[in-house]
Amino acid sequence: MEVETSKPARPKLLSQFTAPFLQSRSFPYLWLGQLISILGSSVTMVILPIIVYTLTGSSTTMGLIMAAYTLPSILMLPISGWIVDRYNRIHIMLFADIMRFIVMSIIASFIFTDILSIQALFVLVALYGLLEGLFQPAYSAVRASVFTPEIRNSANALTQISNQAVRLIGPSLGGLLITFLSAGWGVTLDALTYVGSFICLFYLRKLLPFHKKETTPDSDWRKDFTEGIQILKSNAWLWITILAFSFINICYSGIVIVLIPWLFKVHLELTPYVYGIGITCSGIGAILAGLLFGTRSKWSNRGLIAYGGALLSGISLLLMAFTSSPFILCALFVLEGFGIMVFGLIWETSLQELVPQEAFGRVSSLDMLGSFALLPLGYILVGWLADIIGGTQTIAIFSSLGILCVISIMFIPGVRKFD
Repeated sequence: MEVETSKPARPKLLSQFTAPFLQSRSFPYLWLGQLISILGSSVTMVILPIIVYTLTGSSTTMGLIMAAYTLPSILMLPISGWIVDRYNRIHIMLFADIMRFIVMSIIASFIFTDILSIQALFVLVALYGLLEGLFQPAYSAVRASVFTPEIRNSANALTQISNQAVRLIGPSLGGLLITFLSAGWGVTLDALTYVGSFICLFYLRKLLPFHKKETTPDSDWRKDFTEGIQILKSNAWLWITILAFSFINICYSGIVIVLIPWLFKVHLELTPYVYGIGITCSGIGAILAGLLFGTRSKWSNRGLIAYGGALLSGISLLLMAFTSSPFILCALFVLEGFGIMVFGLIWETSLQELVPQEAFGRVSSLDMLGSFALLPLGYILVGWLADIIGGTQTIAIFSSLGILCVISIMFIPGVRKFD
């Protein structure tokens, strides 16, 4: 009897990560647009602290700069969530890309002409933060509509893996640019990436039709805002995690954004390129987390896994205060990136599962508002305390506080039993 032969099945891992490209016409445009812009942003995030410390040498000023970036974004979020759910989300993203290109071009020109002052940097960074507060809820809502249930885990994992892969290049590229050329070239690269993102979104708008939210005569932004809050209150996992990370983000982000650059440049007197390698190692850890997460379409005990990742990240930051070895610091960055990416992937997929598409803009903005509302205060506090008692002591204090918060939340049934 003749036996029918078949072609070997594609490896499961490969099929998981090719599914978004094969099953969604919109995914490649959204994926590529963000990938391009993240390259520029990752370069700038390495260069910006170097610029600030070169101009002032003050961790307090670095904290204030990050507060100037974050505060306008936070103030914009309640309004942007309402805008995103009522108007064309792709058009909102296109407008934000144009404006961010202009802002970064101005910063680059000021650097090239040697007229950049810390005051001008405050204003431009604040404007950039305002645009981020408009762009991010729109991007989250578009992503939720493109990442349909059959590709959701793999699409989220693939997006994060590719973003982190770009961040492997970006920090090292930023370190090279500022070491051998100037900061202006890195900021110029960032500006140009928004042009690439704009082109991808321009084509995406044809594939993703806009369905305008139906309104009633008594419908206004306050009622819509309240509706978003009710959706969050209906699920303990959502509102508890948002409240918890309003504090955890202060502890972790304050260290990573304000004090880790200080640790490398000022305390250990390492070159900018070594700092870039350290940030790159965080990206390596995040890629490993994405690869692991994307191998399965469903995970059990997601609440414990997510907060376990946040715990690993906090422990890694704590240990950074007690070493001067660049090799050990890079290894800790791998663990930090792995842990926080595990949390981020589970959080993003849970939002996409639990939040109705027509309300996603408002809920996403509330998520960002709750998680990041206190970050400006946190940046200022971390920078101020580091100048008073020392940077390494401040790293130890804030990482310990974050770890204690994570452990406490893991005992809450709504988090521990989330599956």
